[in-house]
Amino acid sequence: MLKQLYAATRAAALASLVVAALQAQHAAPEPAALEQIRDEGLSRSQVMDTASWLTDVHGSRLTNSPGMDAAADWTVSRLQGWGIEDVWKEPWGPFGRGWSNERLVVRVVSPLPWPLLAFPRAWTPGVGPIEADVVMAEIERDEDFARWTGKLAGRVVLVQQPRAVAAFFEPPGRRRSDTELAELEKQQPPSRGGGNAGPTGPDPEFARRRLRFLQREGVAALLEPGSGVGDHGSVHVTGSSALRHLDAEAVPPHLVLATEHYGRLARMLERHVPVRVYLDVENRFHDASLDTYNIVADLPGTDKRDELVILGAHFDAWHAGTGATDNTAGCAVMMEALRILKATGLPLRRTVRLALWTGEEQGLLGSRAYVAEHFADRQTMALKPEHEKLSVYLNLDNGTGVIRGVYLQGNEAARPVFAEWLQPFASTGAGTLTLRGTGGTDHLSFDDVGLPGFQFIQDPIEYFTHSHHASMDLYERLQSEDLKRNAVIVAWLAYQAANRDETLPRKPLPKPRNPGAAQ
Repeated sequence: MLKQLYAATRAAALASLVVAALQAQHAAPEPAALEQIRDEGLSRSQVMDTASWLTDVHGSRLTNSPGMDAAADWTVSRLQGWGIEDVWKEPWGPFGRGWSNERLVVRVVSPLPWPLLAFPRAWTPGVGPIEADVVMAEIERDEDFARWTGKLAGRVVLVQQPRAVAAFFEPPGRRRSDTELAELEKQQPPSRGGGNAGPTGPDPEFARRRLRFLQREGVAALLEPGSGVGDHGSVHVTGSSALRHLDAEAVPPHLVLATEHYGRLARMLERHVPVRVYLDVENRFHDASLDTYNIVADLPGTDKRDELVILGAHFDAWHAGTGATDNTAGCAVMMEALRILKATGLPLRRTVRLALWTGEEQGLLGSRAYVAEHFADRQTMALKPEHEKLSVYLNLDNGTGVIRGVYLQGNEAARPVFAEWLQPFASTGAGTLTLRGTGGTDHLSFDDVGLPGFQFIQDPIEYFTHSHHASMDLYERLQSEDLKRNAVIVAWLAYQAANRDETLPRKPLPKPRNPGAAQ
């Protein structure tokens, strides 16, 4: 008995020594670790090279499109080239059809020839090559259908009056002021999810009835102006998410014009000047697979390797530009943060995982699928074993601007943790912590099931004013020094989270949305 007790005691002591040795290995002096991260991230940064590849070469990344597949293959190769061995594409679905634009020629042929700055909406069909007359057919309510029945076949239709374009009385790009950051910290905590309400628009049911009417009438194409996000040479273009499904209703070819060009057409028609246009637009659907995937990569930890610190950004982008600020900036920074940790060789107790999501622009679909697969069923709040293994999820998706702090999503207990971690960057204005949440991106998928998911506060620069979802969302919109600093901050936070003794504090679990749903 004594011999067995001695053996057990000796084994426990050895185990304690192993753990202590591992912990000591990870207890590198904080200033030295930070200096290594800063030196690697600022002196040998690859973030702008990565951004160029993901915009200039692989900028067409609409989910489930050939462009996205090519970009994903390059990204996997890039990560592996940095020595990150555990990289994979993790399937999810169904998503629906892919779509791509193959050719786009749109111009006025009479009364005088001039090119139109136009882009097709995603998941709409092509048209042409044809020449067709343009008509202004204001259809704003169901009663207007009768007025235009039998009059629109083969014509290119404008269905709304042009809108005014505001001058740049203030610069479109800006930094957050100290006063603004101080006010942000005073905000009240959000309700769970913390999403910001989006702008209200036309009745979607009427918009669908109008599209069905135009399709029945056999219009050649529908033209509309950009939404006002951008203008001044930038065209805001997205697409109807419903059209990606195989059973979607047929709709007319649908083109979005620069607001100024749309206005010129409308004013010519108002003056009874006949306008004729040439259209040659080839769009292609891709339905070989209706499923798609996220891109995932791991830097394995040591004694806590089954616990996770996840860095995420959405990989998909709209098609008119190259997705530079939305969201190549986030992808390049998170990839760079992983590269920095790999290159420095700093020890990590927890596994640091990179996740690049697809389907974000259609409703956070990739991250929601991942969370449902690994962590919890949101309807029933049935938790999976991995739920307790996530320490923190950090998300970057507000453009190119430098990090100024963290939206805490109502998680007050996380405040002192982030305050300590961000202290080395306080002199650069990165220490703002607000209880409020921010909506519209992938941290919500984690927060929604009670996991610590956070989005960074960033300087807006031109986000929502010139580059977001727009044709000018190109490489030139990126701020190189901001992205380098962001990668250093993220790498430092990931290092801290990976080596902290405890996981990050959590809010109480949300109630099930549908407790009786099947498991």
